Amino acid sequence: MPHTRPDYPAELVARAAKIRLAGFDVDGTLTDGRLWFDEDGRESKAFHVLDGQGLVQLRRAGVAVVFITARNSTVAANRARELGAGAFVDCKDKLACLQTLADEQGLAMDQVAFMGDDLPDLPVLRGVGFAVAPASVHHWIRDAVHWVTPSRGGEGAARELCDLVLHAQGRVEALLRDDAR
Repeated sequence: MPHTRPDYPAELVARAAKIRLAGFDVDGTLTDGRLWFDEDGRESKAFHVLDGQGLVQLRRAGVAVVFITARNSTVAANRARELGAGAFVDCKDKLACLQTLADEQGLAMDQVAFMGDDLPDLPVLRGVGFAVAPASVHHWIRDAVHWVTPSRGGEGAARELCDLVLHAQGRVEALLRDDAR
């Protein structure tokens, strides 16, 4: 029995079908944007398990996945490593970072997606082929993206991007078969 899926607009499916590299901001995108520090200044973050599963499936489908954050976050680097994704922390020029990665993989920028939510993400969102933001995106950024996910950052928004790319690339039916997990 075929699965049911959201009714994605054709333009989004066309953009998602090209994606071979997906970059994700961390705070406000893979998390809810809150920063937690203990009394010793150690940082903690909460990541949604649905996002993690989507990122793993995206990688298994041949799409490179990277976290790119302006914060120097060991927590973000550890989560990326756990999921088999690349991690670029303390990154002040996210667009240059993603462009370098695309160049190294022989990709054009229309084969690159990025999910971000605020001003530091604006240049990279303007420079990629598929710019996405979670529902909790700052209103100044909303018009700079091709798609705003139904879910907020840290609440499954990254999974929604992963699912769209997997759908657009014809990967979902295989994932739903028992022998493909």
